[in-house]
Parts: sequence; structure tokens; C-alpha cells
Amino acid sequence: MNKQSNQAASGKVAGKAAAVHAVVAQEAFRANDELLSTLETTSAGLDEEQIEARLHRDGPNEVSHEKPPHWSRQLLRAFKNPFIVVLLVLAVVQVFATPDDMSGPIIIAVMVAISVLLNFTQEFRSSRAAENLKAMVRNTATVTRKASDGHSEQIEVPVVELVAGDIVHLGAGDMVPGDLRLLSAKDLFISQAILTGESLPVEKSAPARVSDGSSPQKYDSPLDLPTVCYMGTNVISGTAAAVVVATGARSYLGSLAHSMSGQRVQTSFDRGVKSVSWLLIRFMAVMVPIVFLINGLDKHNWTEAFLFALSVAVGLTPEMLPLIVTANLSKGALAMSRRKVVVKRLNAIQNFGAMDVLCTDKTGTLTLDKIVLERHLDLDGEESDEALEFGYLNSRFQTGLKNLMDKAVLEHRDLESAATRYRVIDEIPFDFQRRRMSVVVARDDGEHLLICKGAVEEMLSICAYARVGDVTEPMTDERRRDIKEMTHRLNEDGLRVLVVAVQREPSHDRPYSVADESDLIAVGCLAFLDPPKDSAGTAIRALHQHGVEVKVITGDNEAVTRKICREVGLDVTHSVQGKEIESLDDAALDALVARTTVFAKMSPLQKARVVRSLQRQGHTVGFLGDGINDAPALHDADVGISVDTATDIAKESADIILLEKNLMVLEEGVLEGRVTFGNIMKYIKMTASSNFGNVLSMLIASAFLPFLPMLPLQILVLNLLYDISQLSIPFDRMDEDYLRKPRKWDAGDIGRFMVWIGPASSVFDMTTFLLLWYVFGANSVAHQSLFQSGWFIESLLTQTLVVHMIRTRKIPFLQSSAAAPVLGLTTAIIVIGMLLPYTAVGAKIGMMEMPPVYFAWLALTVVAYCALTQLVKVVYTRRYGRWL
Repeated sequence: MNKQSNQAASGKVAGKAAAVHAVVAQEAFRANDELLSTLETTSAGLDEEQIEARLHRDGPNEVSHEKPPHWSRQLLRAFKNPFIVVLLVLAVVQVFATPDDMSGPIIIAVMVAISVLLNFTQEFRSSRAAENLKAMVRNTATVTRKASDGHSEQIEVPVVELVAGDIVHLGAGDMVPGDLRLLSAKDLFISQAILTGESLPVEKSAPARVSDGSSPQKYDSPLDLPTVCYMGTNVISGTAAAVVVATGARSYLGSLAHSMSGQRVQTSFDRGVKSVSWLLIRFMAVMVPIVFLINGLDKHNWTEAFLFALSVAVGLTPEMLPLIVTANLSKGALAMSRRKVVVKRLNAIQNFGAMDVLCTDKTGTLTLDKIVLERHLDLDGEESDEALEFGYLNSRFQTGLKNLMDKAVLEHRDLESAATRYRVIDEIPFDFQRRRMSVVVARDDGEHLLICKGAVEEMLSICAYARVGDVTEPMTDERRRDIKEMTHRLNEDGLRVLVVAVQREPSHDRPYSVADESDLIAVGCLAFLDPPKDSAGTAIRALHQHGVEVKVITGDNEAVTRKICREVGLDVTHSVQGKEIESLDDAALDALVARTTVFAKMSPLQKARVVRSLQRQGHTVGFLGDGINDAPALHDADVGISVDTATDIAKESADIILLEKNLMVLEEGVLEGRVTFGNIMKYIKMTASSNFGNVLSMLIASAFLPFLPMLPLQILVLNLLYDISQLSIPFDRMDEDYLRKPRKWDAGDIGRFMVWIGPASSVFDMTTFLLLWYVFGANSVAHQSLFQSGWFIESLLTQTLVVHMIRTRKIPFLQSSAAAPVLGLTTAIIVIGMLLPYTAVGAKIGMMEMPPVYFAWLALTVVAYCALTQLVKVVYTRRYGRWL
């Protein structure tokens, strides 16, 4: 779950920066004309023939570690788990110990083949499915290229098709698609956190002077170069034009791909599965020598004792664990894909099920994401065409990322004729600190007109004058108060408000900056409506019913957010603004976050800070967002969730992509995650408890019987049949009550479960031993085959039935039934096990036919076993408050 550790990984990458060759660094200060000539390109872009040749030369623009491994490597990787290694070692030992009898090694080989081939097939299919799902989410870049008729045009192309020499245009929210050298830039700020771990953005600019082509000595790292942007970083604000110098493996990120691969920090789920694996191996390492010594000392046949101990070791090896885990996760991913959810990282499914707090933006999640310009008003609240026209010009001429409110303003196409009388001079891009943006336009008379629009408080702080009718008056405190009261009333009606202001200046050549946004004339305001979705309230209630608390974290106005939240059924008793948490220390913030549902006017770093606060308090946090300002929170959350229409950086930061922005889909994902986790826990607890019970029975039987309680070959066959019975677990369902609460990994519970449930099967192993010894006379070496056959059948039945006993805290078959594949496969294995002594295969492995009356006793034993296990289950559940 700890995605925060990615930052540490980034730091490790940055530590290797000096040792990594950055091709683009050589071109950092070369003159633009010389650079374009070197790259055999022009400002008009490349033509189709050049693009095709460079794609053939350099390959697609993707780093090598993003590709799925070749099938042969995946097959070899299927052998790379401790259980398979243990089985192979045991098989080799048995070959040398009994070269004349290959039955044991053959059965072990069959077990290994089943596990490896099924695991490989599942991994191969899931990796191909994941690639197909990822193909549904494409990142694009804006480039200038030559069309077939020779003229240049700006077009969107998939990032993988980018080549060296392409002319790329960057804007706020874009991922940098390759290693670029800037040709021109305007207020460009880049986040290099993916490479450096540094959260603060850095300013980039085009070269100010011609150099000899080498970077100055003062730049110790290529990451410090101000004229270069690296693949994988993202644009926080500003605009730029740049030329691609390196793509794919030749990029800085591509050169780091090998060192970065394998550094993904394990989630708590990864660590949990690994800890259980090694727990079972350590358990085997301790118990198997004890079994060996007891049998050797008691029966004085050390070879037989050794083979028996080896078979016990094989029986204790849960070689199906990797397969069960992979099958469950990939099945969950495929099930979610049918609901238009793309899972980028399989383990995110389990975290999805463990999520108990969902933080979400308001726009498009709780609302329809179809913003309309509802009103355009002057400062007295009357309709104003002037405010609309200035707002239109601002949205029309900005070159950055147009948000939904800009698009709503631009729906007034009747104002396009007015816009044609202006030409754009300059732009001051939007950023999340100022919360406003400006364009500078001019008419034929040459006078410059700065038009600024943005959030109410931020705009009023830079306005020195107010337009009242046709008169411009000084902006008084009283006027500011009246404007705030008017906009607050609009907010309470669910309208989002932007203030529009202007300033006229004589023509000049100097570039405009944030400093020019002062002493403006407030003209009016634009009010937008984004109504709540009908399904939002239903989805929030469903999430609450399943133990997921919903918190809204938005950069929007507090009054608007509270109204929308109230309409969809969220508790808005406690709400705060970003400025209120800015000065709080972690302890005070944790207390505030715990009781607050609505967070408004939040900056990107404040959103991430709230996520980290919830994690400190023990919550598993999901974050749903689609904007540039959501990227830090998406990165820090345990489950980052975005949408297909999101900005590039948001999609890259997310673990899960929704093809439809719908909270109901999230609720289905949560349930799918819990089913996945529950089925994995079934196998782990079944295996742990069965192994403990089997070893306990082996130890007791070995100490008192004059012969082996089961032959080594019989143990191997028993284990093989039990393994096959487990293959249907990923297709099982979970009880409704299990799905109501988030489920987290608890390694301590597994050991406790093993000690409680394991001995229950041993009790009836003992009764079966006594039955076979005293009732059926299997009390000597001459009758050991009868004893071994009877215990084989009883052991297989109880082990297989434990699937149904453990899979639910309810009474199996009566209150909760397994899915058809589980019922079918376990029934088939039970039938095979009961018929085996009557077959040639059974005779081959030392079994014999059982008296018919034995099966009546067996039925009583099985019923009593189920009753005792159910009783233990009730006591255990009452004592510890959980079962699976």
C-alpha cells in the first residue's frame, strides 16, 4: 500500500543521475537554428517519410521495462518461487535415494508441472489482458508535422509514435513525451519529482544566448539544466515549444529503466503473502526433521523414514499459492474491465477492497461534469454583456489547458465575430497559487488590453477599481464586501463564480508577468452551474454501507461544494478551506481531518497532505481525481483512481483508470477487491490449518504405530489430489456480510487460525486411527495397507471438506453454498479418492479395497468433523470477531 515510498525510489534514481548519460544535455545551449539543423528538422516539423525512417531507426517511444516480458522469460519466472524450488530439490533427492523407483519423482514432477504451467498461463494471459486494457488509455502529444500536401499543422499523435526532430508544444497538465530542448517558453514550470523526488516544480526557459553547445560547468547534474525537459516529467504551468532530441531507450528515463526496474516497493499485501510463504517453509523446516527422527528411531529403517519425511515435506509445500494469488488478482482485473475499469497494477485490486476512505474531487464525480454558463453579471448583480465579452476573449485567446468553465464560456459562439477584431499579444498562464489567468490582446489602434479572470478573493485582491455602469470608481472595502456577499449568495445556490477584470495599457514590447496583474478594473462576474448527478447519492450510500467513508477534497469554492455535498447526502457539518490547514502541524491536522468531510479551496500539496494524514491514522485511502492539481494526491494515495479523460499526469499517477467517471463503478470495484482478497485468504488459511493438522497427526501416528501411517507415494498422491481441488477457489463467491467491511492483511491472525483449526482435523485422524486399529484389526505390519488406505480416504475427505467449512463463517451448504466450480471440483476429488483403492493405480501405490462398513463409520466421522469445526468456528469468531 505504501506508494509514498516511490519518492524514496525516485531519490535513489536521482542519486545515479551523474552516472547516466543524457543525450539531450549535449544540446542544452546550442543555438536553435544549429540544433534544428543537427537534428535534420525545421520549425515546420517532419514529413511522413522522415517519421517512418526514424521510427524504424530508433523504435517506438517507450522505455524497455514497460513491455511485458517474452513468454519464455515468464515461463522461467514461474519456477522462481520458494515452493517450486523446494519440490524440485525434494525430487532430485528422491531420485538419488531410490534410483529404482521413479514413482515419487514423477508425481512431484506432475505437481510442479501443474503449478508452473497454470501459473505461467495465468500470468501470460493476465499480462496480455493488461496490455490490451492499457491500450484503451492512450497518452498523446501535440506536435507540428508536415501534412501530405506539404503544409504544416498541429496535430495530436500517440506518444509512442514520437521521434527525434518532432516539434512538440507543451501546456499545463501535459506529460513531457520525450527528452526535449526548449525552443521557446512562457512561464514554464516543470515537476521533475519522478526523477528527483523533489515535489517543488522548477522553472525552465529557452536558451538566452548562443553557446558553443556545451553546458556550463556550474550544472552538476543534467537534471539542473534550465533549457531541457525530460521524458516522464510534467508541466505544472506555462507553455512551450520544443524539439525532441531523444526518445525511448535513448532518453534519460530510458537509460534509467534498467536501474529502476525491480525497485517497486512491495505493498503490505505483497509482504503478507511473502511472510506467510516463509512461515510455512520454516514450519516445514522444523517439523520434517522431527518426523524423520521419530520414524527412524522408532522403526530403525532410516531409508524409509527419510523417504517418508520427504513426502511429508512435499505435502507441507503450498506450491499452488502463487497460482491462487495471480489467478484471483487477474480474474478481478478482468471482471473490472467488463465494467470499464482499467487496472494498471494488479495488486491495486486488493488495496481497492481494503480501502476505507475515498477522497474525491467534486466536479464530474458528484456532479454531471457538464458545466453551463448560467449568468453573466455586473458588480451590482445585473445581467452584463460586457462581462461576458471580456470573459469570452480571455477563454478564447488562452493557450493553456482549457477547463470546463472555459469551454462553457466558448459555447457563446455569437461572440466570435467580436474576437476576430483582436489579436493576442501575451499570456500569463494559470497556476494554483494565484488561481487566475490573464491574456493580453490588442486591436488595430495598438492599445493593449489585459483581461484577467479567476477566483473571487484572489481577483478582488488585485483590483483597485470597479466598473459601475459606465463609470470606473475606486474599489472600496464596502464595494469588496458587497461583491463578496453577492458571489456568496450565488455560491449558496450552487453556482461557481469567476470575477472578470481588465486593464488598458499603451503598446510596448516588454513581456508581461504576474507583476502586471495589479490595479485592475473589476468588470463583473460569470456564474456557472454544474448540477449533481442523480446516481451520486445512491453511490455514496452504497459505499457507506460497505464501510467506505467519502470525503470531498476540491479546489472549488466552499459554499458551492457544501451545497452539492448536502444534496447528495454527505454530512457537511464540518468543512474547512485550504488556508485553514496551512499552518497546522501533523497532530492538529490529523484531529481536523478525522472529523471533516468537506475540504474546499485546496492546493495540490494540501490535497496530498490530507491523504497522508488519513494514512497516518491507519486508513487505506483511495483518491479519485483527474486534474493536474490531483497528481500529488493520486501518487500518495494507496489507490490512485483517475479517468480516461484526465490530464496525462493524472493518468500516469493513477493505479486504476475509469473509462466512465461513475461512483457506482467504484463501489463495484471495492466489492471485487474484497472478493479477490477473501478468496486468497481462503487458500492461505486452508493450507496453513491443514498442514498444521496433518503434521500433528503424522507426529502422533509415527510415535505409536509399528509401521508408517501412510506410504510416501500415497502422501504425494493425496497432496496432488488436494492441490487440484483448490484450483476452483478463484471462482468462488463471498458472503454478503464479509463484503460489508474493508479487509486488510493481518499476518498474526493466520498463525492463530492455524493453531485453532488444525487440531480439529487431528482429533478425527486419531479417531480414525483407533477405528482402524481396534475395529478393523489393522494393527500389524501385515495389515498396514488397510490402515493406510483407510486413513488416505478419511484424510482426503476432511481436507477437501475443509474448503467448504473455512470458506464461510456460516453453516456450509445450509446457510452458504460455494460456487458451482468449487462444488463440482471438490465433489469430483472426493469421488476419485474413495474409488482409488479399487483401481489398478491404487494397488500400484500400496492401497487395498476397504470393507463396505468402513464407509458408514467414515460418514459418521465426517459429520462429527464438520460439527466440531463449526463449533470451533463459532467460538473463534466470537472471541476474535473475524473468520477469514
